[in-house]
Amino acid sequence: MATAHPTFDRPQNNLRGLLLMLAGFFMFSMADLAAKILTAEFHPIQIVWTRQLGLTTAVIILIALRGPSLLRSVAPRLQIARGLCAIVSALLFVYALRYVPLADAVAVTFVAPFMVTILSALILRESVGIRRWSAVVIGFIGTLIVIRPGMGVFHPAIFLVVLAASAFAARQILSRYLGSRDRTETTLAFTAGTSILLLFPPLFFVWKTPTDLSTIGLMALMAVLAACGEFLIIKALEIALAVVVTPAHYSLILFGSFWGFMAFGHLPDGWTLIGAAIIVASGLYMMIREARLAAAK
Repeated sequence: MATAHPTFDRPQNNLRGLLLMLAGFFMFSMADLAAKILTAEFHPIQIVWTRQLGLTTAVIILIALRGPSLLRSVAPRLQIARGLCAIVSALLFVYALRYVPLADAVAVTFVAPFMVTILSALILRESVGIRRWSAVVIGFIGTLIVIRPGMGVFHPAIFLVVLAASAFAARQILSRYLGSRDRTETTLAFTAGTSILLLFPPLFFVWKTPTDLSTIGLMALMAVLAACGEFLIIKALEIALAVVVTPAHYSLILFGSFWGFMAFGHLPDGWTLIGAAIIVASGLYMMIREARLAAAK
């Protein structure tokens, strides 16, 4: 993915990037909860389109304030590809949420950091040391304990989450590559534009007008949360190595379990708790190690 285009000189701060990534995933977890609630009444295409509407509104405001130069990219095809990955990831995940408990769906998305680490080494040529590999692999083992493949624990729709996680990993890799070439606002603009435009035609066939203020408010909240999460994750991938910040994805098991219990009374079983403990331990190890490295500089 070599390019002759000039790049932005962005200071690298792995610890700050990790914290931004955690905040982004927290925002996404709340948006996912709203999407799960809305699947009882609305089609996934309408939910995902609405989710992207918050990001689109923010982009329109930015263009009005800063002008159309916001849409100038040195890699427009890759920006569109990133937007397409965002659509595929969100649609598949929301479809799965119709049939799968929130915490279970979140747990399966943990294959994404493993994929990101491999792609970071192969495509981005990032240095992946033994400790970082170990933290991600241990977290992945914890995920396998949660999933227990071959034991008939999950609804078949869970395989849609695996595909969603693959698209999400590709989106993160593209974010990392584009982070040194385009401004954050440009990436946000292309993601929003691609999502809204491609989902608009099928939206006519599935649209259902919300009839009460609580539903409209939930949709609006979901859109705002998703936009904030998107911004935070892009910023994290701009200032930190992808292999460092991706273990923050594991925090979603805590967020997803909490929201699943609060909204639907779903409690993780013993094996899920054991797997989650392993996942959290690997994430904490990475955070503590990065804090020590930052302090030593």
